Amino acid sequence: MTLFSALIPPDRVLDQVAAAVGTPGGDGFRWSPCEDWHVTLGFYGADDPAERGDWLAGRLTGAGPLDLRLEKAATFPGVLWLSVSGTGLHELAVKAGAESEGRPYVAHLTLARFPRDRPDAASAWEERLAGFTSETWTATEAVLMSSDRERGVSRYRVIRSYALNHARD
Repeated sequence: MTLFSALIPPDRVLDQVAAAVGTPGGDGFRWSPCEDWHVTLGFYGADDPAERGDWLAGRLTGAGPLDLRLEKAATFPGVLWLSVSGTGLHELAVKAGAESEGRPYVAHLTLARFPRDRPDAASAWEERLAGFTSETWTATEAVLMSSDRERGVSRYRVIRSYALNHARD
């Protein structure tokens, strides 16, 4: 079981993303289903859910809600994603273990994967979603999630939730 922590945008924001994307297909992309869309905070790999859950609870103690929004599309090699902006997001992600693998944290919501040997494959999508901006929402909960592979497809499941309820400064 692979574990990670995340923020899950509310349905109204996910609906805005789905409307902007439309019904893609036939382009060689593997589109993530909207019920799996999330903003990863920290990635832990194979780990014990109880131990990681307790560790994360301690790390997120005192964390407050964040006002966030999804914005324009960009890519990593083989990944099309939307950027996420909001004050305090980077700090929350670091508390949750981001950057522990030596890579800088880049807040994003993965939309699709495409062949790495076709680096320009997502250019049309980047252009199409260049002006996208979702409404702002307040993230009041972080979650510990598992990713299990079933028949070659990852299935995500929330294991534990953490309130982000510390008073804002």
